[in-house]
Amino acid sequence: MHQLILSGIECYAHHGCLSQETVIGGRYRVDITFYADLSIAANSDNLTQTIDYVEVNEMVKTQMAIPSKLIEHVGNRIAQKMKERFTICSKIKVAITKYNPPVKGFISEATFVIEA
Repeated sequence: MHQLILSGIECYAHHGCLSQETVIGGRYRVDITFYADLSIAANSDNLTQTIDYVEVNEMVKTQMAIPSKLIEHVGNRIAQKMKERFTICSKIKVAITKYNPPVKGFISEATFVIEA
């Protein structure tokens, strides 16, 4: 079993429960870990035998562009789309981080992690 980790997919998106969050938007980071047997790609040097970073980035950007109240909802959508597309994976882990969530007090970031 191998892991392919794509870290730091940065997005500006309009998620949140407060109305101003959906208007103003905020910064987010998405990290994805793919668990799969990638030995064919490792031996063949063939992109079609692995996970295409460009495609992953586009899929994340598409899902992040759909406003949601909860990062849990966005993370679940991303995980399900990745699972549908990259069937070679036995498991996919998605972490979505919201920077500076608006709370009374200070929290630098909130992260939701889902495994599918």
